[in-house]
Amino acid sequence: MSNAKIITFDELKANSKKDKIYVLLHGKVYDVTKFLDEHPGGDEVILAEAAKDATEAFEDVGHSDEARALLKDLYVGEFEKDGELKIKSSTKSSYSSSPAVNTAVQQGSNLMYFVPLGLLGGYFAWRFYTNGSL
Repeated sequence: MSNAKIITFDELKANSKKDKIYVLLHGKVYDVTKFLDEHPGGDEVILAEAAKDATEAFEDVGHSDEARALLKDLYVGEFEKDGELKIKSSTKSSYSSSPAVNTAVQQGSNLMYFVPLGLLGGYFAWRFYTNGSL
């Protein structure tokens, strides 16, 4: 890939419409225009990631090996290293820093403690009222 074409941020922005759309994944740019109609999640999910680094969104969905294999045929070139758009580091934790995700995780963590405690309390209350003692 030493002869790979370098795609600038301006080129990425210019190709962010339904008639011609480039997607940036892991520092590489792919032309997904022909794939929009075939995408199982619909074209709007791809269009929402236009003109930005879509790596996190791509990985969060958990694409199959077949989906990843399709990328080879859609490859356009490497994204410019020092462009206006900063590429997200691949060494970043796999956990999302999205506030919505963090809130959901926190609520799930709270439920992890309160549901079993509530069930345990309900059991002891049932036992007390049916037998008259614990």
